[in-house]
Amino acid sequence: MTDTRPVLVSGVKPTGDLHIGNYFGAMRQFVELTKEGKYRPFIFIADYHALNTMQNAEEMKRRTRELVMAYLAIGLDPEQVVFFKQSDVPAHTELCWIFDTITTMPYLMRAHAFKDAEAKNKEIGVGTFNYPLLMAADILLYDAAVVPVGSDQKQHIEIARDTAEKFNRIYKADIFKLPEPYIMPEVSTVPGTDGQKMSKSYGNVIPLFASRDELTKAVMGIVTDSSGERPENVYAMHKLVRSETELKAIYKEHAGKYKILKELLIEDLDLYLSPIRAKYEELKNDSSIVDGILAKGKIEARAVSEAKMEHVRRSVGVS
Repeated sequence: MTDTRPVLVSGVKPTGDLHIGNYFGAMRQFVELTKEGKYRPFIFIADYHALNTMQNAEEMKRRTRELVMAYLAIGLDPEQVVFFKQSDVPAHTELCWIFDTITTMPYLMRAHAFKDAEAKNKEIGVGTFNYPLLMAADILLYDAAVVPVGSDQKQHIEIARDTAEKFNRIYKADIFKLPEPYIMPEVSTVPGTDGQKMSKSYGNVIPLFASRDELTKAVMGIVTDSSGERPENVYAMHKLVRSETELKAIYKEHAGKYKILKELLIEDLDLYLSPIRAKYEELKNDSSIVDGILAKGKIEARAVSEAKMEHVRRSVGVS
């Protein structure tokens, strides 16, 4: 039976160690979105995109597997999602080249990443300059109806739409559908152990798969302001795993007792994260699970993308 649901497409770069800010800030909502059943989801590990910042083969392999395991551990269902590696599907780079041939440099110079790098006087690689077209290929290959993005990433979808319209116009063919952005619901910024936004670059993170001892060390090291009845950054972190109604009573009972409140946060975070951590460890101990899921996703993604590329090749005259 043909799946007629609108397609959702998203890619995730395998860069950086995951922390609870990543999970509560975006990953959890994203996985829930794939469970709604409204869309046919194609989710890929954007390893070719990651090459712009990561030029180490062993690190690439390790981080790719870790990212796959992380998404499986937090509940991404490979039976409901086509989950694959970008590099396993040659059509992504083939279509990107075809888009290169119809796109001007001045157009790409409007991209935010290019302008940001230029403003910082960075040496700009061709991959950084060109990545919006690889992203357009990622999206348009699968006739995506929606692409989940943050509110600051809408330009990526605008470029994909412009590219689809231009291709269809030049080659007088209705090949590509125009995708729409799905703006992920905003959530509160997850504070780090120093009170700033949780970020690896600030060194203030709590790893998503931290052991109980690592969790304890991180939470007990949270910097607090002793002038109030409750440590606001501890409370903000606590709201991620307990209701405010429950917390109001707890923080009233232990007003001013920062050590106790931190210990309670450790208990609640550990209770919440331990099933995720256990699933991640299970996947680490059986590499065949990840291998099997990626092999299955590769077959499904190639089948869909090759069908699209046959239309594209005929349209441009190379097939």
